[in-house]
Amino acid sequence: MYRQLPYLQAIAKNHLLVVIFFENTELRELTDKVTTTTQEIFDKTIAQKFAYEKKLIVNELNKFGIQTILTEPQHLTINTINKYLEIKARGLL
Repeated sequence: MYRQLPYLQAIAKNHLLVVIFFENTELRELTDKVTTTTQEIFDKTIAQKFAYEKKLIVNELNKFGIQTILTEPQHLTINTINKYLEIKARGLL
């Protein structure tokens, strides 16, 4: 993310930039799963790490004024509409 951040900031200077991230639904299933074996615990921990890192990236971009959407693929349309309504309500457009 830090390699791309200068480019994203340059775009965001002149445009309202919204970056969309997709949640990996298979990883979420792993994180919600009840674990019993050592391998399952390992897999769950790695899945939680990936999900956490994605949320950190979203928060970091928000700090720089870049709008983000973190959504499951099947909820893309409704979350995009909600983000648009939020942007309009905040007077950013």
